[in-house]
Amino acid sequence: MSERRAVQVLTLTCQDRVGIVAAVAGALAGIDGFILDSQQYADLETARFFMRVAFVRGGDRFPAEPAAVHAALAPVAERFGFDWSLTAAADRPRVLIAVSKGSHCLNDLLHRWQTGALPVEIAGVLSNHDALRGLVEWHGLPWHHLPVDAATRADQEAAILALMDGAQADYLVLARYMQVLSPALVAALAGRCINIHHSFLPGFKGAQPYHRAHARGVKLIGATAHFVTSDLDEGPIIEQAVERVDHRASVDDLIRIGRDIESQVLARAVAWVGERRVFLNGNRTVVFR
Repeated sequence: MSERRAVQVLTLTCQDRVGIVAAVAGALAGIDGFILDSQQYADLETARFFMRVAFVRGGDRFPAEPAAVHAALAPVAERFGFDWSLTAAADRPRVLIAVSKGSHCLNDLLHRWQTGALPVEIAGVLSNHDALRGLVEWHGLPWHHLPVDAATRADQEAAILALMDGAQADYLVLARYMQVLSPALVAALAGRCINIHHSFLPGFKGAQPYHRAHARGVKLIGATAHFVTSDLDEGPIIEQAVERVDHRASVDDLIRIGRDIESQVLARAVAWVGERRVFLNGNRTVVFR
């Protein structure tokens, strides 16, 4: 077994109090767990504590079975009231991707996934259009064409949930899926749905945002990846990036730069979720980069 496959990742959040880090480190030391990486954060405003620990076998006392490792950590978890998980780093979350006609974010995710650079398993791609079927099937992934209009939205969203269940998908990634999800679907996927949008919002809502931004002479363009909530495009932010532009940039330049930023930001957000580095913290996130 390679070292990569032997790595286990402990993630936890709880009410903050003295002794959490020492207790976790002591429990791991007690079973010869060798800590590779440990990050923690105490939010003084909410009194919540967050921690991510990656560790491997460090000696003969380390249990051969993951269940025994879990059992060794359970008393500490109970003592401090952890909301926690213990997973093998090699067990990657499964994601279903939703897309409309724009291919830039999807193409970037598929390329990173196929080259092993994206730490998730892509279970398939769904779309309300059929334009990108060839790209997806070329990558050997299932394609699901789910057209939608006002009359069929409820049935279409039920089909999305059925696909999530059937694929045992942990997350739905909206890679420029140009549909507003219903409150019911958002609730069903709470904490499990990731979106990407340009960072002109809320200034340039609606159609042709880059044209209107160009007309206003904007000097910064960017993108935001966030968890989806019932507040449109205002969910907890996972990652953002910007790039400076000037008067020489045409509308086409802005669109090209914006698409590049969207692709990079979404890929980073999905990768960090895949590596279990992202924690929800109310309307914000904690991201251990």
